[in-house]
Amino acid sequence: MQIPGVGEIRDLHVKYAPSEEALDLVLTHCEIVWSIAEQLISVSGVDVDADVVRAGCLVHDIGVYRLYDHTGRVDQAHYVRHGVLGHEILEAEGFSEQLCRFCSCHTGMGLTRSDVAGQGLPLPPGDYVAVTNEERLVMYADKFHSKTTPPRFVTADSYAAYVARFGQDKRAAFHGMRRLFGVPDLGELAAVYSHAVT
Repeated sequence: MQIPGVGEIRDLHVKYAPSEEALDLVLTHCEIVWSIAEQLISVSGVDVDADVVRAGCLVHDIGVYRLYDHTGRVDQAHYVRHGVLGHEILEAEGFSEQLCRFCSCHTGMGLTRSDVAGQGLPLPPGDYVAVTNEERLVMYADKFHSKTTPPRFVTADSYAAYVARFGQDKRAAFHGMRRLFGVPDLGELAAVYSHAVT
């Protein structure tokens, strides 16, 4: 796989962002997720390709741009589609399936064909589940920061309580990731970005 550099990925964000505000929100989130993943790589000792993880973190939410309407609001009702939309963007740009999967396979703790059908999700039938440790790490690191208004960091305990609403299997999957990768220290990042920790 050819791994795009930071500048190339930033150019992609600039190309697809509908506004400066959207660019700042989404790109900053992606950079924060990379910082969290980088920390988890050093803490966990899990064997991953750090360059692949960096690229995955920086592109994983690029599909969010396609959900902005003409007023600058995000279509929350279809937010679950942002992963497949990102996959489509990267595919159209000629990137490998390996990179595209970071978009389509990071939502929640993974979405199965059964989840899509059972919850009536507006997604093509299929499994959107992290398979490699690189995909798992991007998905996991993403859980510790939210693009809410205002953006905030999310503790492991807060996310575990949240994801339990979608089934004990999702909560168990999160705890499995927690055992594998550890828990990031969010304090320094929260201070750098001036985002609350909840």
